Amino acid sequence: MSDKPVSLLIPPEGYADWLGDLKTRIHAAQQRATLAVNRELVLLYWQIGRDILARQAEQGWGAKVIDRLAQDLRRAFPDMKGFSRANLMYMRAFAECFRQPKMRPV
Repeated sequence: MSDKPVSLLIPPEGYADWLGDLKTRIHAAQQRATLAVNRELVLLYWQIGRDILARQAEQGWGAKVIDRLAQDLRRAFPDMKGFSRANLMYMRAFAECFRQPKMRPV
């Protein structure tokens, strides 16, 4: 027989329903947080691409600036992935295809 008090072995009335409700709310909050993070990252990537396009057009910067930018961003954010030269080119292409993003609120 267990040394635990009986009150810990048998949950009070309504406990299972309450626990189920808490689990549902926790999962919903996790999903909303994930959507919010994804939305912000997509917007950030679009903004980076837009900035690259603008600087190349306005200041005549060539493709080599993307190589340098990739190195500098990876050095500044070593724990973050996604700042390779290829990804920066994807961001540039993304901004070129979508001149103004239409983001819905989360």
